[in-house]
Amino acid sequence: MTHPYFAKARRPRVLAHRGLPTAPGEDSLVWENTAAAFAAAHAAGADYVETDCHVTADGDVVLFHDPTLSRLLNDDRRVDETRTAELIELLAPHGGLLTVTEMLEMFPETRFNIDVKADAATAPLGPIIAPHAHRVLLTSFSDARRRRAIGHVLDAGAKVRPAASAGQSSMIQVRMLSALRLSPARVLRDVDALQIPEHFGAVRVLTPSLLRAAHRHDVEVHVWTVNDPADMHRLVQLGVDGIITDHADLALKTLG
Repeated sequence: MTHPYFAKARRPRVLAHRGLPTAPGEDSLVWENTAAAFAAAHAAGADYVETDCHVTADGDVVLFHDPTLSRLLNDDRRVDETRTAELIELLAPHGGLLTVTEMLEMFPETRFNIDVKADAATAPLGPIIAPHAHRVLLTSFSDARRRRAIGHVLDAGAKVRPAASAGQSSMIQVRMLSALRLSPARVLRDVDALQIPEHFGAVRVLTPSLLRAAHRHDVEVHVWTVNDPADMHRLVQLGVDGIITDHADLALKTLG
């Protein structure tokens, strides 16, 4: 059965990777995972936004990709060592910090793909996501972390289970089992999407056998991070269900 997260939405799926930030070096710089980046993705027509979350020193679940402030702010502190108010001040000139709660309230029609980056985020996410579980997909490189987060959402009274994408271990297992023509049914239990790179180093992750195995079990395949229009067309022709892209506006025009 199709999860509500995918129901009545355009195909192929276009997931705006961390919103729609402006490119580094542009005068009007909107950073990734900010309110302005999400507003730009929404204005471009994106149904889906991919994002990431960490927990601040105050216990707020905020949208931030890295565990530290180093890449964006040249500050070596960890997100979990930083007060929420300080992050708000630091990101104000660059699009504005959002908590997960604020994101869901500000964009009530958008469907969110949330990568849970920290173990500390799993419990507080439960009551935040529960009323919105029909339009949220939870993922993590850690299958255990993703399962804990979903468990907390269900414990908080969600009417449906959030959609889920497989973690790194599960992705490796599906790739191996499909290559051996063995069923990945057990691995794909309670998984709605495989979100994978086309290649990982010299290893080809996306294969015809993986696509067939996923589709036999009603699991979508989304490829990240795809920014070239020719690659977008090629992947969709191969049978990929969605792409995760830094240029959602371009992808939407390219794929119609």
